[in-house]
Amino acid sequence: MIDFLNILQETWAVRALLASSLVGIMCGILGCFIVLRNMSLVGDALAHAILPGVVVAFLLVGYSTLAFFTGSVLAGLLTAVGITWIQHRVNTKNDAAIGIVFTAMFSLGVIGISYISRNQGVHLDLKDFLFGNVLGVADTDLLLTGLVTLYVILSVVVFYRYLFVSTFQPVVAETMGIPVRLIHYFLMLLLSFAVVASLQTVGVILVVAMLITPAATALLLSDKMEKVIVISAGMGLLSAVVGLLLAIILNTTPGPAIAVTATSFYLMVVLFAPKKGLFAKAVRRRQLKLRIDREDILKALYRSAQKGHAVNAELRDKLDISLLNWQRGIKQLRRHKWLQTDSLKLTNQGVEAARRLVRAHRLWETYLATEVGLDKEQIHLDAERHEHLLPEAILSAVDEKLGYPQLDPHGSPIPRSIGKPAFPLSKIKVGETAILSADQDGAYVSARLWEEKIMAGTQLRVTNRNDSLLELDYEGRTVSLALQLADQINVVPQGTFVAEA
Repeated sequence: MIDFLNILQETWAVRALLASSLVGIMCGILGCFIVLRNMSLVGDALAHAILPGVVVAFLLVGYSTLAFFTGSVLAGLLTAVGITWIQHRVNTKNDAAIGIVFTAMFSLGVIGISYISRNQGVHLDLKDFLFGNVLGVADTDLLLTGLVTLYVILSVVVFYRYLFVSTFQPVVAETMGIPVRLIHYFLMLLLSFAVVASLQTVGVILVVAMLITPAATALLLSDKMEKVIVISAGMGLLSAVVGLLLAIILNTTPGPAIAVTATSFYLMVVLFAPKKGLFAKAVRRRQLKLRIDREDILKALYRSAQKGHAVNAELRDKLDISLLNWQRGIKQLRRHKWLQTDSLKLTNQGVEAARRLVRAHRLWETYLATEVGLDKEQIHLDAERHEHLLPEAILSAVDEKLGYPQLDPHGSPIPRSIGKPAFPLSKIKVGETAILSADQDGAYVSARLWEEKIMAGTQLRVTNRNDSLLELDYEGRTVSLALQLADQINVVPQGTFVAEA
Protein backbone atom coordinates (compact mmCIF):
# COMPACT_ATOMS: atom_id res chain seq x y z
CA MET A 1 0.00 0.00 0.00
CA ILE A 2 2.88 2.37 0.83
CA ASP A 3 4.48 1.74 -2.57
CA PHE A 4 1.13 2.35 -4.24
CA LEU A 5 0.69 5.71 -2.50
CA ASN A 6 4.26 6.65 -3.38
CA ILE A 7 3.57 5.86 -7.04
CA LEU A 8 0.54 8.18 -7.04
CA GLN A 9 2.81 11.03 -5.92
CA GLU A 10 4.97 10.66 -9.01
CA THR A 11 4.55 13.29 -11.72
CA TRP A 12 3.86 10.75 -14.47
CA ALA A 13 1.15 9.11 -12.34
CA VAL A 14 -0.59 12.45 -11.71
CA ARG A 15 -0.46 13.27 -15.44
CA ALA A 16 -1.84 9.83 -16.30
CA LEU A 17 -4.65 10.20 -13.75
CA LEU A 18 -5.63 13.66 -15.04
CA ALA A 19 -5.51 12.57 -18.69
CA SER A 20 -7.61 9.47 -17.99
CA SER A 21 -10.17 11.51 -16.05
CA LEU A 22 -10.51 14.08 -18.84
CA VAL A 23 -10.89 11.37 -21.48
CA GLY A 24 -13.50 9.57 -19.38
CA ILE A 25 -15.61 12.73 -18.96
CA MET A 26 -15.28 13.80 -22.59
CA CYS A 27 -16.06 10.40 -24.09
CA GLY A 28 -18.93 9.88 -21.64
CA ILE A 29 -20.64 13.11 -22.69
CA LEU A 30 -20.08 12.69 -26.40
CA GLY A 31 -20.94 8.99 -26.34
CA CYS A 32 -24.55 9.72 -25.34
CA PHE A 33 -25.27 11.30 -28.73
CA ILE A 34 -23.23 8.67 -30.57
CA VAL A 35 -25.19 5.78 -29.02
CA LEU A 36 -28.61 7.43 -29.38
CA ARG A 37 -27.93 8.19 -33.05
CA ASN A 38 -26.92 4.55 -33.69
CA MET A 39 -23.47 5.79 -34.69
CA SER A 40 -21.40 3.45 -32.52
CA LEU A 41 -19.87 1.84 -35.61
CA VAL A 42 -19.08 5.30 -36.99
CA GLY A 43 -17.15 6.05 -33.80
CA ASP A 44 -15.22 2.82 -34.27
CA ALA A 45 -14.52 3.79 -37.89
CA LEU A 46 -13.20 7.24 -36.99
CA ALA A 47 -11.04 5.78 -34.25
CA HIS A 48 -9.32 3.48 -36.74
CA ALA A 49 -9.26 5.87 -39.67
CA ILE A 50 -7.09 8.54 -38.07
CA LEU A 51 -3.85 6.55 -38.54
CA PRO A 52 -3.19 7.86 -42.08
CA GLY A 53 -3.41 11.38 -40.66
CA VAL A 54 -0.75 10.48 -38.10
CA VAL A 55 1.49 9.10 -40.84
CA VAL A 56 1.12 12.15 -43.09
CA ALA A 57 1.70 14.53 -40.17
CA PHE A 58 4.89 12.67 -39.19
CA LEU A 59 6.21 12.77 -42.76
CA LEU A 60 5.57 16.51 -43.03
CA VAL A 61 6.46 17.80 -39.56
CA GLY A 62 8.00 14.98 -37.57
CA TYR A 63 7.08 13.88 -34.06
CA SER A 64 4.74 16.67 -32.96
CA THR A 65 1.62 16.42 -30.80
CA LEU A 66 -0.03 19.36 -32.56
CA ALA A 67 0.80 17.89 -35.98
CA PHE A 68 -0.62 14.49 -34.97
CA PHE A 69 -3.76 16.22 -33.72
CA THR A 70 -4.28 18.20 -36.92
CA GLY A 71 -3.56 15.27 -39.22
CA SER A 72 -5.82 12.94 -37.23
CA VAL A 73 -8.73 15.39 -37.22
CA LEU A 74 -8.43 15.92 -40.97
CA ALA A 75 -8.31 12.16 -41.53
CA GLY A 76 -11.36 11.71 -39.32
CA LEU A 77 -13.33 14.37 -41.20
CA LEU A 78 -12.28 12.86 -44.52
CA THR A 79 -13.55 9.48 -43.29
CA ALA A 80 -16.87 10.98 -42.14
CA VAL A 81 -17.38 12.70 -45.49
CA GLY A 82 -16.47 9.53 -47.37
CA ILE A 83 -18.87 7.39 -45.38
CA THR A 84 -21.72 9.90 -45.76
CA TRP A 85 -21.08 10.28 -49.50
CA ILE A 86 -21.20 6.52 -50.09
CA GLN A 87 -24.34 6.16 -47.95
CA HIS A 88 -26.19 8.86 -49.91
CA ARG A 89 -24.78 8.54 -53.42
CA VAL A 90 -23.96 4.85 -53.89
CA ASN A 91 -26.28 1.88 -53.65
CA THR A 92 -24.48 0.42 -50.64
CA LYS A 93 -25.77 -0.47 -47.17
CA ASN A 94 -24.89 1.98 -44.41
CA ASP A 95 -22.89 -0.47 -42.31
CA ALA A 96 -21.10 -1.73 -45.42
CA ALA A 97 -20.08 1.83 -46.34
CA ILE A 98 -18.63 2.32 -42.86
CA GLY A 99 -16.72 -0.95 -43.05
CA ILE A 100 -15.31 -0.19 -46.49
CA VAL A 101 -13.99 3.27 -45.62
CA PHE A 102 -12.57 2.63 -42.17
CA THR A 103 -10.82 -0.65 -43.07
CA ALA A 104 -9.19 1.03 -46.07
CA MET A 105 -8.04 4.03 -44.01
CA PHE A 106 -6.84 1.86 -41.15
CA SER A 107 -4.90 -0.39 -43.50
CA LEU A 108 -3.22 2.62 -45.12
CA GLY A 109 -2.25 3.87 -41.67
CA VAL A 110 -0.77 0.53 -40.63
CA ILE A 111 1.21 0.30 -43.87
CA GLY A 112 2.50 3.84 -43.43
CA ILE A 113 3.57 3.35 -39.80
CA SER A 114 5.27 0.05 -40.66
CA TYR A 115 7.16 1.76 -43.50
CA ILE A 116 8.25 4.71 -41.33
CA SER A 117 9.32 2.49 -38.41
CA ARG A 118 11.85 0.68 -40.63
CA ASN A 119 13.89 3.87 -40.95
CA GLN A 120 16.81 4.11 -38.55
CA GLY A 121 16.25 6.38 -35.54
CA VAL A 122 12.49 6.58 -35.99
CA HIS A 123 10.35 5.57 -33.03
CA LEU A 124 6.70 5.44 -34.04
CA ASP A 125 5.27 2.38 -32.28
CA LEU A 126 1.98 1.12 -33.74
CA LYS A 127 1.16 -0.53 -30.42
CA ASP A 128 1.05 2.84 -28.63
CA PHE A 129 -1.51 4.15 -31.13
CA LEU A 130 -3.64 1.03 -30.95
CA PHE A 131 -3.71 0.50 -27.18
CA GLY A 132 -2.51 3.80 -25.78
CA ASN A 133 0.34 4.65 -23.44
CA VAL A 134 -1.20 6.71 -20.67
CA LEU A 135 1.87 6.32 -18.46
CA GLY A 136 3.86 8.22 -21.09
CA VAL A 137 1.56 11.26 -21.25
CA ALA A 138 3.54 14.48 -21.65
CA ASP A 139 2.54 17.96 -20.57
CA THR A 140 1.63 18.88 -24.14
CA ASP A 141 -0.60 15.80 -24.40
CA LEU A 142 -2.30 16.73 -21.13
CA LEU A 143 -2.84 20.31 -22.25
CA LEU A 144 -4.28 19.17 -25.57
CA THR A 145 -6.63 16.70 -23.85
CA GLY A 146 -7.80 19.39 -21.42
CA LEU A 147 -8.52 21.88 -24.21
CA VAL A 148 -10.40 19.30 -26.28
CA THR A 149 -12.46 18.23 -23.25
CA LEU A 150 -13.35 21.84 -22.50
CA TYR A 151 -14.29 22.44 -26.13
CA VAL A 152 -16.52 19.34 -26.23
CA ILE A 153 -18.31 20.31 -23.02
CA LEU A 154 -18.89 23.90 -24.18
CA SER A 155 -20.09 22.69 -27.59
CA VAL A 156 -22.62 20.34 -26.02
CA VAL A 157 -23.86 23.04 -23.64
CA VAL A 158 -24.19 25.71 -26.34
CA PHE A 159 -25.67 23.47 -29.05
CA TYR A 160 -27.57 21.10 -26.75
CA ARG A 161 -30.98 22.07 -28.14
CA TYR A 162 -29.89 21.40 -31.73
CA LEU A 163 -28.16 18.14 -30.84
CA PHE A 164 -31.17 16.98 -28.83
CA VAL A 165 -33.79 17.69 -31.49
CA SER A 166 -31.72 16.37 -34.40
CA THR A 167 -30.96 13.19 -32.41
CA PHE A 168 -34.55 12.26 -31.55
CA GLN A 169 -36.60 14.01 -34.25
CA PRO A 170 -34.47 14.83 -37.33
CA VAL A 171 -37.54 15.50 -39.50
CA VAL A 172 -38.97 17.92 -36.94
CA ALA A 173 -35.54 19.54 -36.64
CA GLU A 174 -35.50 20.20 -40.40
CA THR A 175 -38.95 21.80 -40.26
CA MET A 176 -37.66 24.05 -37.45
CA GLY A 177 -34.85 25.22 -39.73
CA ILE A 178 -32.09 23.32 -37.91
CA PRO A 179 -29.32 22.23 -40.33
CA VAL A 180 -29.40 18.52 -39.51
CA ARG A 181 -26.59 17.56 -41.87
CA LEU A 182 -24.38 20.36 -40.54
CA ILE A 183 -25.06 19.17 -36.98
CA HIS A 184 -24.08 15.67 -38.12
CA TYR A 185 -20.74 16.83 -39.45
CA PHE A 186 -20.17 18.98 -36.36
CA LEU A 187 -20.71 15.88 -34.22
CA MET A 188 -18.20 14.05 -36.42
CA LEU A 189 -15.73 16.88 -35.76
CA LEU A 190 -16.23 16.56 -32.00
CA LEU A 191 -15.88 12.81 -32.30
CA SER A 192 -12.60 13.22 -34.20
CA PHE A 193 -11.35 15.55 -31.48
CA ALA A 194 -12.28 13.02 -28.79
CA VAL A 195 -10.60 10.14 -30.60
CA VAL A 196 -7.36 12.07 -31.07
CA ALA A 197 -7.36 13.28 -27.46
CA SER A 198 -7.79 9.67 -26.32
CA LEU A 199 -4.86 8.32 -28.34
CA GLN A 200 -2.36 8.39 -25.52
CA THR A 201 -4.82 7.16 -22.90
CA VAL A 202 -6.65 4.16 -24.37
CA GLY A 203 -5.60 4.11 -28.04
CA VAL A 204 -7.65 4.03 -31.23
CA ILE A 205 -9.09 0.56 -30.57
CA LEU A 206 -10.20 0.96 -26.98
CA VAL A 207 -11.50 4.51 -27.34
CA VAL A 208 -14.69 2.96 -28.72
CA ALA A 209 -15.28 1.35 -25.34
CA MET A 210 -15.04 4.74 -23.62
CA LEU A 211 -17.43 6.28 -26.14
CA ILE A 212 -20.07 3.54 -26.00
CA THR A 213 -19.96 1.73 -22.64
CA PRO A 214 -20.49 4.66 -20.20
CA ALA A 215 -23.31 6.02 -22.38
CA ALA A 216 -24.97 2.60 -22.62
CA THR A 217 -24.65 2.29 -18.84
CA ALA A 218 -26.25 5.69 -18.27
CA LEU A 219 -29.17 4.87 -20.58
CA LEU A 220 -29.99 1.91 -18.33
CA LEU A 221 -30.17 4.21 -15.31
CA SER A 222 -32.25 7.11 -16.63
CA ASP A 223 -34.55 8.16 -19.47
CA LYS A 224 -33.95 11.92 -19.19
CA MET A 225 -31.26 13.21 -21.51
CA GLU A 226 -29.74 15.69 -19.06
CA LYS A 227 -29.37 13.01 -16.39
CA VAL A 228 -28.05 10.53 -18.96
CA ILE A 229 -25.26 12.93 -19.94
CA VAL A 230 -24.28 13.60 -16.31
CA ILE A 231 -24.36 9.89 -15.40
CA SER A 232 -22.40 8.95 -18.52
CA ALA A 233 -19.73 11.53 -17.75
CA GLY A 234 -19.54 10.24 -14.18
CA MET A 235 -19.28 6.62 -15.33
CA GLY A 236 -16.55 7.55 -17.79
CA LEU A 237 -14.62 9.36 -15.07
CA LEU A 238 -15.04 6.50 -12.60
CA SER A 239 -14.05 3.89 -15.17
CA ALA A 240 -10.93 5.81 -16.15
CA VAL A 241 -9.76 6.42 -12.57
CA VAL A 242 -10.52 2.94 -11.24
CA GLY A 243 -9.12 1.28 -14.36
CA LEU A 244 -5.87 3.22 -14.15
CA LEU A 245 -5.46 2.48 -10.43
CA LEU A 246 -6.10 -1.22 -11.02
CA ALA A 247 -3.54 -1.20 -13.84
CA ILE A 248 -0.95 0.26 -11.48
CA ILE A 249 -1.79 -2.22 -8.71
CA LEU A 250 -1.87 -5.25 -11.01
CA ASN A 251 1.03 -4.03 -13.15
CA THR A 252 -0.90 -4.40 -16.40
CA THR A 253 -1.66 -2.26 -19.46
CA PRO A 254 -3.76 0.81 -18.46
CA GLY A 255 -5.84 1.16 -21.67
CA PRO A 256 -7.34 -2.33 -21.63
CA ALA A 257 -7.78 -2.11 -17.84
CA ILE A 258 -9.87 1.06 -18.26
CA ALA A 259 -12.00 -0.55 -20.97
CA VAL A 260 -12.56 -3.71 -18.89
CA THR A 261 -13.49 -1.58 -15.87
CA ALA A 262 -16.09 0.32 -17.91
CA THR A 263 -17.53 -3.00 -19.10
CA SER A 264 -17.62 -4.30 -15.52
CA PHE A 265 -19.66 -1.28 -14.41
CA TYR A 266 -21.99 -1.83 -17.35
CA LEU A 267 -22.54 -5.48 -16.39
CA MET A 268 -23.26 -4.48 -12.79
CA VAL A 269 -25.88 -2.00 -13.97
CA VAL A 270 -27.34 -4.59 -16.37
CA LEU A 271 -27.92 -6.81 -13.35
CA PHE A 272 -28.94 -4.31 -10.67
CA ALA A 273 -30.39 -1.19 -12.38
CA PRO A 274 -33.54 -0.13 -10.45
CA LYS A 275 -35.87 -0.16 -13.47
CA LYS A 276 -34.11 -1.84 -16.39
CA GLY A 277 -31.84 -4.29 -14.61
CA LEU A 278 -32.31 -8.02 -15.01
CA PHE A 279 -32.80 -8.49 -11.27
CA ALA A 280 -35.49 -5.77 -11.12
CA LYS A 281 -37.23 -7.25 -14.17
CA ALA A 282 -37.20 -10.69 -12.56
CA VAL A 283 -38.74 -9.24 -9.39
CA ARG A 284 -41.45 -7.47 -11.41
CA ARG A 285 -42.20 -10.65 -13.36
CA ARG A 286 -42.49 -12.55 -10.09
CA GLN A 287 -44.77 -9.89 -8.61
CA LEU A 288 -46.91 -9.90 -11.75
CA LYS A 289 -47.20 -13.69 -11.62
CA LEU A 290 -48.31 -13.53 -7.97
CA ARG A 291 -50.82 -10.78 -8.76
CA ILE A 292 -52.25 -12.75 -11.68
CA ASP A 293 -52.55 -15.87 -9.49
CA ARG A 294 -54.24 -13.80 -6.77
CA GLU A 295 -56.70 -12.26 -9.23
CA ASP A 296 -57.42 -15.65 -10.83
CA ILE A 297 -58.27 -16.99 -7.38
CA LEU A 298 -60.49 -13.97 -6.73
CA LYS A 299 -62.34 -14.41 -10.02
CA ALA A 300 -62.74 -18.15 -9.48
CA LEU A 301 -64.20 -17.58 -6.00
CA TYR A 302 -66.59 -14.99 -7.41
CA ARG A 303 -67.81 -17.31 -10.17
CA SER A 304 -68.21 -20.19 -7.73
CA ALA A 305 -70.31 -17.97 -5.46
CA GLN A 306 -72.39 -16.81 -8.43
CA LYS A 307 -73.12 -20.43 -9.41
CA GLY A 308 -73.63 -21.55 -5.82
CA HIS A 309 -70.77 -24.04 -5.97
CA ALA A 310 -68.67 -24.97 -2.96
CA VAL A 311 -64.95 -24.16 -2.95
CA ASN A 312 -62.79 -27.30 -2.89
CA ALA A 313 -59.42 -28.61 -4.06
CA GLU A 314 -60.74 -29.06 -7.59
CA LEU A 315 -60.93 -25.27 -7.97
CA ARG A 316 -57.17 -24.91 -7.33
CA ASP A 317 -56.39 -27.76 -9.72
CA LYS A 318 -58.53 -26.14 -12.39
CA LEU A 319 -56.61 -22.88 -12.00
CA ASP A 320 -53.25 -24.79 -12.21
CA ILE A 321 -51.88 -22.89 -9.22
CA SER A 322 -49.41 -24.48 -6.80
CA LEU A 323 -50.46 -25.00 -3.20
CA LEU A 324 -47.88 -22.43 -2.02
CA ASN A 325 -49.12 -19.77 -4.45
CA TRP A 326 -52.74 -20.61 -3.56
CA GLN A 327 -52.02 -20.08 0.14
CA ARG A 328 -50.07 -16.91 -0.60
CA GLY A 329 -52.90 -15.61 -2.82
CA ILE A 330 -55.55 -16.30 -0.15
CA LYS A 331 -53.40 -14.48 2.42
CA GLN A 332 -53.00 -11.44 0.15
CA LEU A 333 -56.73 -11.36 -0.65
CA ARG A 334 -57.45 -11.19 3.07
CA ARG A 335 -54.82 -8.51 3.50
CA HIS A 336 -56.61 -6.44 0.82
CA LYS A 337 -59.88 -7.10 2.71
CA TRP A 338 -61.31 -8.80 -0.36
CA LEU A 339 -61.82 -12.07 1.49
CA GLN A 340 -63.32 -12.76 4.90
CA THR A 341 -60.81 -13.80 7.56
CA ASP A 342 -62.66 -16.92 8.67
CA SER A 343 -63.89 -18.28 5.32
CA LEU A 344 -63.41 -18.15 1.55
CA LYS A 345 -66.38 -15.83 1.11
CA LEU A 346 -65.76 -12.53 -0.70
CA THR A 347 -66.32 -9.19 1.02
CA ASN A 348 -68.12 -6.34 -0.72
CA GLN A 349 -64.74 -4.92 -1.80
CA GLY A 350 -63.77 -8.35 -3.10
CA VAL A 351 -66.96 -8.62 -5.12
CA GLU A 352 -66.28 -5.24 -6.72
CA ALA A 353 -62.68 -6.23 -7.58
CA ALA A 354 -63.86 -9.54 -9.04
CA ARG A 355 -66.56 -7.80 -11.08
CA ARG A 356 -63.88 -5.55 -12.55
CA LEU A 357 -61.86 -8.60 -13.69
CA VAL A 358 -64.93 -10.30 -15.17
CA ARG A 359 -65.85 -7.04 -16.92
CA ALA A 360 -62.34 -6.72 -18.36
CA HIS A 361 -62.36 -10.33 -19.57
CA ARG A 362 -65.75 -10.17 -21.26
CA LEU A 363 -65.20 -6.70 -22.75
CA TRP A 364 -61.89 -7.83 -24.27
CA GLU A 365 -63.52 -10.99 -25.64
CA THR A 366 -66.22 -8.83 -27.22
CA TYR A 367 -63.61 -6.49 -28.72
CA LEU A 368 -61.61 -9.38 -30.21
CA ALA A 369 -64.72 -10.94 -31.70
CA THR A 370 -66.31 -7.71 -32.95
CA GLU A 371 -63.38 -5.54 -34.00
CA VAL A 372 -60.62 -8.07 -34.72
CA GLY A 373 -62.88 -10.76 -36.13
CA LEU A 374 -61.61 -13.74 -34.12
CA ASP A 375 -63.73 -16.81 -33.53
CA LYS A 376 -65.27 -17.47 -30.13
CA GLU A 377 -62.85 -20.36 -29.59
CA GLN A 378 -59.82 -18.09 -30.13
CA ILE A 379 -60.65 -15.22 -27.79
CA HIS A 380 -60.74 -16.80 -24.34
CA LEU A 381 -57.03 -17.37 -23.73
CA ASP A 382 -56.09 -13.93 -25.04
CA ALA A 383 -58.71 -12.34 -22.77
CA GLU A 384 -57.34 -14.35 -19.83
CA ARG A 385 -53.93 -12.75 -20.37
CA HIS A 386 -55.10 -9.18 -20.89
CA GLU A 387 -57.76 -8.92 -18.20
CA HIS A 388 -55.01 -8.41 -15.58
CA LEU A 389 -53.27 -5.65 -17.56
CA LEU A 390 -56.06 -3.39 -18.81
CA PRO A 391 -56.53 -0.19 -16.74
CA GLU A 392 -59.98 1.26 -16.18
CA ALA A 393 -59.38 4.07 -18.70
CA ILE A 394 -58.77 1.59 -21.53
CA LEU A 395 -61.73 -0.54 -20.46
CA SER A 396 -63.98 2.53 -20.57
CA ALA A 397 -62.66 3.41 -24.03
CA VAL A 398 -63.26 -0.16 -25.26
CA ASP A 399 -66.74 -0.09 -23.71
CA GLU A 400 -67.59 3.12 -25.57
CA LYS A 401 -66.03 1.86 -28.81
CA LEU A 402 -68.25 -1.23 -28.69
CA GLY A 403 -71.37 0.80 -27.89
CA TYR A 404 -71.64 -0.41 -24.29
CA PRO A 405 -72.59 -4.05 -25.03
CA GLN A 406 -74.66 -5.97 -22.50
CA LEU A 407 -73.51 -9.50 -23.43
CA ASP A 408 -70.17 -11.01 -24.47
CA PRO A 409 -69.84 -13.32 -27.53
CA HIS A 410 -70.66 -16.32 -25.34
CA GLY A 411 -73.93 -14.73 -24.15
CA SER A 412 -72.67 -13.95 -20.63
CA PRO A 413 -73.66 -10.56 -19.13
CA ILE A 414 -70.91 -7.90 -18.99
CA PRO A 415 -70.81 -6.23 -15.54
CA ARG A 416 -71.15 -2.47 -15.70
CA SER A 417 -68.53 0.00 -14.48
CA ILE A 418 -68.16 0.19 -10.70
CA GLY A 419 -67.84 3.33 -8.62
CA LYS A 420 -70.51 5.57 -10.17
CA PRO A 421 -70.67 9.14 -8.91
CA ALA A 422 -73.03 10.21 -6.13
CA PHE A 423 -75.18 12.16 -8.59
CA PRO A 424 -74.58 11.16 -12.23
CA LEU A 425 -75.50 13.35 -15.18
CA SER A 426 -77.88 10.63 -16.41
CA LYS A 427 -80.26 11.48 -13.53
CA ILE A 428 -80.84 15.01 -14.81
CA LYS A 429 -84.23 15.25 -16.55
CA VAL A 430 -84.94 17.02 -19.84
CA GLY A 431 -85.13 20.77 -19.26
CA GLU A 432 -83.19 20.66 -15.96
CA THR A 433 -79.72 22.09 -15.42
CA ALA A 434 -76.69 21.01 -13.42
CA ILE A 435 -73.15 22.14 -12.68
CA LEU A 436 -70.31 19.88 -13.81
CA SER A 437 -68.30 18.78 -10.76
CA ALA A 438 -64.52 19.02 -10.71
CA ASP A 439 -64.42 15.65 -8.90
CA GLN A 440 -64.66 12.98 -11.60
CA ASP A 441 -64.04 9.28 -11.08
CA GLY A 442 -61.20 8.15 -13.33
CA ALA A 443 -58.94 9.63 -15.97
CA TYR A 444 -61.10 8.39 -18.82
CA VAL A 445 -64.15 10.48 -17.81
CA SER A 446 -61.95 13.59 -17.43
CA ALA A 447 -60.36 12.93 -20.83
CA ARG A 448 -63.75 12.57 -22.55
CA LEU A 449 -64.98 15.81 -21.00
CA TRP A 450 -61.81 17.51 -22.18
CA GLU A 451 -62.36 16.19 -25.70
CA GLU A 452 -65.87 17.67 -25.68
CA LYS A 453 -64.42 20.95 -24.30
CA ILE A 454 -66.71 20.83 -21.26
CA MET A 455 -65.12 22.58 -18.29
CA ALA A 456 -65.70 21.89 -14.59
CA GLY A 457 -67.90 24.41 -12.79
CA THR A 458 -69.93 25.27 -15.90
CA GLN A 459 -73.66 24.82 -16.44
CA LEU A 460 -75.18 21.95 -18.44
CA ARG A 461 -78.83 21.74 -19.54
CA VAL A 462 -80.38 18.49 -20.75
CA THR A 463 -82.33 19.15 -23.95
CA ASN A 464 -83.16 15.64 -25.13
CA ARG A 465 -82.56 12.00 -24.26
CA ASN A 466 -83.40 8.50 -25.47
CA ASP A 467 -82.37 4.97 -24.56
CA SER A 468 -78.77 5.46 -25.66
CA LEU A 469 -77.97 9.22 -25.97
CA LEU A 470 -78.17 12.32 -23.85
CA GLU A 471 -78.18 15.73 -25.57
CA LEU A 472 -76.90 18.78 -23.69
CA ASP A 473 -76.90 22.49 -24.29
CA TYR A 474 -73.46 23.75 -23.29
CA GLU A 475 -72.68 27.44 -23.85
CA GLY A 476 -74.99 27.63 -26.87
CA ARG A 477 -73.85 24.41 -28.57
CA THR A 478 -75.30 20.91 -28.57
CA VAL A 479 -73.22 18.07 -27.13
CA SER A 480 -74.27 14.42 -27.47
CA LEU A 481 -73.04 11.88 -24.92
CA ALA A 482 -73.70 8.16 -24.59
CA LEU A 483 -76.07 7.49 -21.72
CA GLN A 484 -73.60 5.04 -20.14
CA LEU A 485 -70.94 7.76 -20.20
CA ALA A 486 -73.36 10.25 -18.66
CA ASP A 487 -73.94 7.67 -15.94
CA GLN A 488 -70.26 8.09 -14.91
CA ILE A 489 -70.13 11.93 -14.98
CA ASN A 490 -70.50 13.58 -11.60
CA VAL A 491 -72.65 16.75 -11.49
CA VAL A 492 -74.29 18.99 -8.90
CA PRO A 493 -77.98 19.67 -9.65
CA GLN A 494 -78.57 23.42 -9.71
CA GLY A 495 -80.21 24.61 -6.56
CA THR A 496 -78.79 21.69 -4.56
CA PHE A 497 -76.19 22.39 -1.86
CA VAL A 498 -73.38 19.84 -1.65
CA ALA A 499 -71.10 20.04 1.35
CA GLU A 500 -67.35 19.92 0.78
CA ALA A 501 -65.72 16.68 1.78
